Amino acid sequence: MKRAELEQFRGKTVDDLVGTGLKLLLVGINPGLWTAAVNAHFARPGNRFWPALWQAGIVDRAIDGSRGLAPEDSAHLIKRGIGITNIVNVATARADELTAAEFRQGGERLRQLVQEYRPPVVAVLGLTAYRQAFARPKAVLGLQAESFEGSQLWLAPNPSGLNAHETVATLATRYGEIAEAAGIKLFAPPVV
Repeated sequence: MKRAELEQFRGKTVDDLVGTGLKLLLVGINPGLWTAAVNAHFARPGNRFWPALWQAGIVDRAIDGSRGLAPEDSAHLIKRGIGITNIVNVATARADELTAAEFRQGGERLRQLVQEYRPPVVAVLGLTAYRQAFARPKAVLGLQAESFEGSQLWLAPNPSGLNAHETVATLATRYGEIAEAAGIKLFAPPVV
């Protein structure tokens, strides 16, 4: 899609991917324009989220969300107890376009979602976004000492290509650890 086409999705929302039996809720920062255009989380081509989930053994196949999630891929995630949402559910070209007020409002929306579905583990994929949404300026990556609405809380790196410190392999290691903490049995990683 061209930039001008994507701009029409600014401010749009993306459906949460959640179902009954939720064990692990993965939380992004906010949808990008491409993600909003296809209504699939982490959909921008080149985003490392889906390759990291596959390499970690969280999913049993390569998933390409760039044209939207295939129904069988959505069903696979839900059956495994995996859900996906965002702190702020408003599409922007970049997360740094969001205001402090939007982060706080998004944090409250996330609290309500977690209260409703009660996943044992919540993983926020974006340290700076978590710090802003929940006024925790000193939060660090990893398992947090405090729970989040009764759920175990993990902070992990965002898979965006703008996060140059991480690779698919390092993201897979972190995400796999979180999935195991949620009681999700991992598949053997793909041979690459």
